[in-house]
Amino acid sequence: MEQQLQKEVSNALADLVQTLTLIDEKEINIVPFEGSWTAGQLAQHIIMSNSGFDELMNGPVKDTERKSDELIEGIRTSFLDFSHKMQSPDFVLPPKIDYNKHELLQSLSNIKEQLDKTLKGLDLTKTCTGFEIPVLGYLTRLEAAHFVLSHTKRHTHQLKNIAVKLASANNVSAN
Repeated sequence: MEQQLQKEVSNALADLVQTLTLIDEKEINIVPFEGSWTAGQLAQHIIMSNSGFDELMNGPVKDTERKSDELIEGIRTSFLDFSHKMQSPDFVLPPKIDYNKHELLQSLSNIKEQLDKTLKGLDLTKTCTGFEIPVLGYLTRLEAAHFVLSHTKRHTHQLKNIAVKLASANNVSAN
């Protein structure tokens, strides 16, 4: 199960990186539609949050006093419900600045490598005590990995929508 989960997280991050590579460098900082982040902001948000999960899972832990997978279904259901807009906590809100696509891709690739190593070598049943996730509380490493997986899938879905919107805007302006 742990090997399968590591593969799923790795594939989700690879899909995000692949999607970001499809967006032109000149468009990385364009707001594609009202209320949206730019592709650069979305990538930075993932960098801010996912790097934190590597640190969380490698940080202090304790024995778990409940089922180690208790929160997974709620995490999955919440993040993969694309019909409702979620509000990001302030500490992982990406600044409104111009981003460099190459730097974003490099950071995302580094996070993927770090999480690959982390998920291969840890007891995922332990509860992480280094940080309490807003709304959810303290997660087990297993739940944290599923958080990264579902969160990454959600934002990859959004990034694909951004890419489509930017591409259609280019087609309209080219005609």
